Amino acid sequence: MPFDGIVLKAVVEELKQELVGGRIDKIYEPTDTELVLTIRNNRKNHSLVISIHPSYFRIHLTDTAFHNPSEPPLFCMVLRKHLIGARIENLEQLDLERIVCIDFRGKDEIGDVTEHQLIVELMGKHSNVMLVEKETKRIINAMKHVPPAVNRVRTILPGATYVFPPSNNKLNPLTTTGEDLLRKLDFNQGKLDRQIVNALMGFSPFLAKELVHRAHLGSEKTYEKQFLKLRDEIIAKKYEFATYENGKEEFHVMPITHAGKKRAFRSANELVDRFFENKAERDRIKQRVRDLTRILQNEWQKNKRKLAIHQETIEKAEEAEKYKKYGELLTAHMYMVEKGMKSITVVDYYDPEQKELTIPLKEDLTPSENAQRYFNRYRKLKHAKEKAKEELEKTKAEIAYLEAVLHQLEHAREEDIEEIRSELEEQGYQKQRQTRKKTVPPQPDKFISSDGTVIYVGRNNKQNEYVTHKLAHKEDIWLHTLNIPGSHVIIKSSNPSEQTLMEAAALAAYYSKARHSESVPVDYTKVKYVKKPKGAKPGFVTYTEQKTLYVKPKKLKQPEQQKTTKP
Repeated sequence: MPFDGIVLKAVVEELKQELVGGRIDKIYEPTDTELVLTIRNNRKNHSLVISIHPSYFRIHLTDTAFHNPSEPPLFCMVLRKHLIGARIENLEQLDLERIVCIDFRGKDEIGDVTEHQLIVELMGKHSNVMLVEKETKRIINAMKHVPPAVNRVRTILPGATYVFPPSNNKLNPLTTTGEDLLRKLDFNQGKLDRQIVNALMGFSPFLAKELVHRAHLGSEKTYEKQFLKLRDEIIAKKYEFATYENGKEEFHVMPITHAGKKRAFRSANELVDRFFENKAERDRIKQRVRDLTRILQNEWQKNKRKLAIHQETIEKAEEAEKYKKYGELLTAHMYMVEKGMKSITVVDYYDPEQKELTIPLKEDLTPSENAQRYFNRYRKLKHAKEKAKEELEKTKAEIAYLEAVLHQLEHAREEDIEEIRSELEEQGYQKQRQTRKKTVPPQPDKFISSDGTVIYVGRNNKQNEYVTHKLAHKEDIWLHTLNIPGSHVIIKSSNPSEQTLMEAAALAAYYSKARHSESVPVDYTKVKYVKKPKGAKPGFVTYTEQKTLYVKPKKLKQPEQQKTTKP
C-alpha cells in the first residue's frame, strides 16, 4: 500500500491550508468503512473522504460522488450531533505515523463551547475513526468498536479513554541521522528494502525500494548519503505527485526513479483521489456481487439436484402402465389365483402375439388384494409422474431465472445491485432488511440511435419489467435474444428505420449472455404482443408475432450518461 506516512504528510499539509477555519456543513457515511465530510471554507465547499477500508484506507479531498444510505448509521448520527456547525481548528499528523488528529470547536444545544477531536488511524485492517472529547480524551463513539476481549492493550468503546497505539520503535526519518539508520540495517542479511520499512517510520515498501535503487547496492556510506539526500527532499517538500507502473500501478509524492512514470498531478490530494477513484467502489461492488452470486449459485445447485430427482421419478413412473396391465390381467384371471401362490402365468391379451406373461404375487394376500396392490401402484406412479412433470417445468423455469440473474450480476453497476438485491428479497432468496432504501423508479440505460430514435435497455429484471410494462407504449418495438438470457430492449417508435432496428438488436445481443458471439438471434415484436404470465418470475414474458434478426453484439457509442449527485 503506497499510502504511507510520507504521502500522508503531504496530504495533511494541503488539508491544513484548505480546511482550517472551515465549518462542517454535512456528514455522510456511504458505507461502513467510509465517511464524507462537507466543509465550507473561503466561500467554497470541500468534500473530505476518510476511508478505513482494509485495503484502501486513506484521507483526502475528493471530487468523487458517493451513494449515501437513506438511513444514516449510528456513528454518522453521533458525528452530526457533535460536529455539524463546528469549525476545524487544526489538523495534525502524529510524527510520520498514519494517524491524523482533527480538532473541532463548536457549541452544544445550550450554547456552551465544545471542543472535540476526530482521530483517524489508517493502519490496514486495524484502521479506525474515533470521536473524542479533546480535553479528557474520552471516546464518544468509534466507527469500529474494539472491546477488551479483542484487544487487551487498547479498548475502543464509548466512555473509554483514548490511548494512542503502542510505539513500534521505528526511527523518524526527518530527525534521525544516517548513522542511526545504518545501525538498524544488517547488510549481510539482504532484503534491505524490507529492513528499511521496519527501521523507518512512514516508509512504504515502494519508497524503500526507491532508496535501495538510488544506492545501487553500494556501500554503507552510499546508503547513508542517499538516505540523507532523500530525507532533505522530504523536509524541503520537494514533492512530485505522480502515479507509476511497477508491475502494478503505484503512486507517491516523492520523486521515484526505479519505476515508469504514468501520470503527474498538481497536488497530493488530487493524486490520491484519482488513484483511488472507483477502486474502492469496484471492490465494494465485487464483494456485494460475490455475496449475491453465492446465494444464487447455491439455489442453482439445489434446483439442479431437484431436476435430476424429478427426471428420475418420471423414468420410474414409466412402469405405471405395466402395473395397470398386471392388475387388469389378474382381475380377468381371478378364478385361477389362490392365496399362497408366488406367481401366476396367464395369456397377455394386450400383446399382439398373445404371449404368456408371468405376474409376481404376494403369498399373504388374496387374489383381489394382489390385483388392488398393482392398481394402487399404478395410481401412485401415475400421480407421481404428473406431479414430477409439473415440478420439472417449475424447476426448469427456476433454473432459467437464476441463470438470468447471475448473468445480470456479471455486468452490474452499484445501483443495479441494489435493485437485484431488492428483487431477491421480494422473491424470498434474501432475508428482508428491516430498513429498506426509499423506492425510486428503475433507471434503465438510454441510447440514441443514428437517426435520433430513443432506445431503452434494462440491465436487470426490475428494469426489464419497467421498460416493457411501464415505459413502453403498446405500439413500440420490443426486442430480446432468442432463448438466451438477456435484457429487454425497447425502441420508442412503432415504425423504426431498418438502421435503428439493427442497432437495437445489436444492443440486445450485447446485453445478453451471448455478448462475445459473432452472430446472435434476436426476436422483435410490438409491445402489445408481449405478455407476462400470471405468477411468473420477474422479467419473464411470453410473446407472439415475432420476427428474428441475426446480428453481431455492439454497444452504441453515445449512451446518455446517468447523473449522480455529489454528497
